[in-house]
Amino acid sequence: MPTRISPIPTHARLERLFHGTTFSEGPAADAGGNVYFSDCQENRIYVYRPETGKTEIWKEPSGRANGMNFDAQGRLVTCCDGKDGGARAVWRYEHDGAVSVLATHYQGKLLNAPNDLCFDQQGNIYFTDPRYGYQHDVEQDCMAVYRIESDGTLTRVIDDLQTPNGILLTPDNSTMYLVDNNPNPGGARTLLAYHQDRNGNWQQARQLHDFGEGRGGDGMVLDIEGNIYLTAGEGSLAGVYIFAPNGDQLGFIPTGEAPGNCTFGGKELRTLYITATSSLYAIELSIPGALVYPPNTQA
Repeated sequence: MPTRISPIPTHARLERLFHGTTFSEGPAADAGGNVYFSDCQENRIYVYRPETGKTEIWKEPSGRANGMNFDAQGRLVTCCDGKDGGARAVWRYEHDGAVSVLATHYQGKLLNAPNDLCFDQQGNIYFTDPRYGYQHDVEQDCMAVYRIESDGTLTRVIDDLQTPNGILLTPDNSTMYLVDNNPNPGGARTLLAYHQDRNGNWQQARQLHDFGEGRGGDGMVLDIEGNIYLTAGEGSLAGVYIFAPNGDQLGFIPTGEAPGNCTFGGKELRTLYITATSSLYAIELSIPGALVYPPNTQA
């Protein structure tokens, strides 16, 4: 078996770009290199503009946006928590500034608290719907993964996780990676791979990593070689864990504070942007990212 090389160059250094959030989440870079990220607790979406090095509030209130991604048409899609008046929904920001509400209910009952999302080749949206903390107004019978079809149909596709959080699809749609992050004592804190069976149903295929009793995984992103960049941990273990598709750990980027999510952006999508508690960070890597938008022309 060939030796895998770490995607982290020896000269790479983590740079703090912004400081001042309560808990930063959901980074998403547009085609111009601007990086949007959320602060769910503060009900805001920020944007960092590399050309000026400035960060500003882009949307407030945001529906308590959490995980975010740009779809293939360059529209920002957000998962919104429901606490303290949040939307408890999946929203899409149209090019004209209008907001489309894509999902709020499943089988007539309110969603738990949409958390993170990704897209397949057909443009369908997959999102996780856990509930952390408050439980008094939960209507769904489990925490699940859903798919929003192009015609607006909402389908529950996975219901065998304790607390689904981060989600990714490989570019060929063959594998879905999911984080099960239950913070309760003895809860699952694993990174899992799912495959579709011949009927199109998603089935758990293998476990790639178990964080044991530590803080489990949160958000994640892929590079063009299929490696997974997963935010997890706290204290000295807080950072981005890089895994090969078979689960081998290829590297670790310490952040010093609990990370929420990460994405690629910048020239050739070689800059990894990381949201971690109070900050937005960046580090230059050797392998470009793989995103639905903007696509990597070097791939």
